[in-house]
Amino acid sequence: MKRRQFLNAATALAAGGTLMAVPAQAQAPADDQPAGFGPPAPAPFDFEQVAALAALRSQSVYVQPISELVGTFADLDYDHYRGIRFRRDLDPLAGQKAFGVDLLSPGSIFYEPVQINLVRDGITRPIPFDPAMLEFDPAQFPDGPDLETIGNMGWSGFRMRTVLNRPGIMDEFVVFQGASYFRAVARGTLYGLSARGLAIKTGSPDGEEFPLFTDFWIVEPAPGQTTVRIYAILDSRSVAAAFQFDISPGAVTMVRTHVALFPRTDLRETGLAPLTSMFWFSPASRREVDDYRPACHDNDGLQMQTGAGEALWRGLMAPRKIQISSFTDSDPRGFGLVQRARDFESFQDAEAMYHLRPSAWIQPEGDWGEGEVRLIEIPVENEFNDNIVSYWLPKEPLMRGERRDFRYRMSFAALPPSEMPLAKVRQVRSGRSINVETTRSYVIDFDLGMFRETLPNYQVSASEGRIVHAYIKQLPEQNALRLAFEFEPGRIELSELRAVLTDPDGLALSETWLTRWTA
Repeated sequence: MKRRQFLNAATALAAGGTLMAVPAQAQAPADDQPAGFGPPAPAPFDFEQVAALAALRSQSVYVQPISELVGTFADLDYDHYRGIRFRRDLDPLAGQKAFGVDLLSPGSIFYEPVQINLVRDGITRPIPFDPAMLEFDPAQFPDGPDLETIGNMGWSGFRMRTVLNRPGIMDEFVVFQGASYFRAVARGTLYGLSARGLAIKTGSPDGEEFPLFTDFWIVEPAPGQTTVRIYAILDSRSVAAAFQFDISPGAVTMVRTHVALFPRTDLRETGLAPLTSMFWFSPASRREVDDYRPACHDNDGLQMQTGAGEALWRGLMAPRKIQISSFTDSDPRGFGLVQRARDFESFQDAEAMYHLRPSAWIQPEGDWGEGEVRLIEIPVENEFNDNIVSYWLPKEPLMRGERRDFRYRMSFAALPPSEMPLAKVRQVRSGRSINVETTRSYVIDFDLGMFRETLPNYQVSASEGRIVHAYIKQLPEQNALRLAFEFEPGRIELSELRAVLTDPDGLALSETWLTRWTA
């Protein structure tokens, strides 16, 4: 919980109260309708109905209502909040075996009421907040809960369950709770980074705007179905939006996403498919951290495949000052925050188990046009706050009064799918040179793979400063090829470093490693 406390931006239901899908009015029978037939059935609830509701929402001024937490739900600390559980015997999806849902209590840092609906046979059924659907841990509530008054509270979110890791055990695989944040896991992984609906003015000196999911519709899966569909409405001062998530859990948990945006204002700093993570330190970026662990992060790099087919790897860092990096592109093939350190020895943390945190990979569908993958890195002094954000920023603004649709696939897994047969960066180490105090040493280990017989060429460059003493060496026992060099910055303040392995003709044999050096 602590890690995401800084994300508690103002949220609640938009003016006008809860949105609910209303079935179409039954029409009187036509004169030529056969006798004995009733009126036509209402159209099944679908994405376009959610989009219509979002469009209507966007035409009114956004007003942030205040949610009141009262009784047992007021002033809950972390331990007391975790002592409240949803009663599994009241699962709204109890009638089918593939999926389950837990509705999440308000309280603690979760004070934004969320309307949750179940869609069964095409018809929506609201699930109002009811504390009788919760159980309270006697160790945390020895006198029992005070449920005399529940005020205007709603659910704070929900999580979905399925048989994921062990036969007969319904593990959770996705949770939607807090603003527009959600997290997912794949088989054998633990919760780590978060996804969001939108990132608005992230890193802006004017302050970030945190939109929120105000309404959800969970579509009851048909028997034997392995995908669950969820609709949502997102709302904020700048935009209303409709979302459709088709989520298929497994060894790779796939979230196919369709979003329709209805801006209230011209959106010039709005990120699509945002991911949020935590990076404190690693062997490449430690900065005087006094900690027994060799590394501490949910993800260690931003991986990209450009529209032109170039593979990029940008290692993450926790800078002294906020850093914003932009990677211009057109119709990107994919990008995401990745955890490549997959063994316990990389972290030595038996509690957090960072080596089991998932990666998340975004694959755009359709024409996304020109824009940039943006990476924001925020200073941090511990592991309890998310400080890494990545997203796609379109070059052209999203204009007020227009509808814009985007589709993408989001994969949660240990590592993203590999589509390019290139050597990958396995690990990076960096430190002050033992020869010259003002010089920085870098060591980049690539997969040895295709380089067991011959050594490749390499290209190392810096936008400012000078690269010296570069060399490559095979490390057969480590199954790695090491590229090492020293960087002499001189009197500059910032430099972008770049390295890639090539064949004699300059064709890339590895992904391109990138980093930023600052004084």
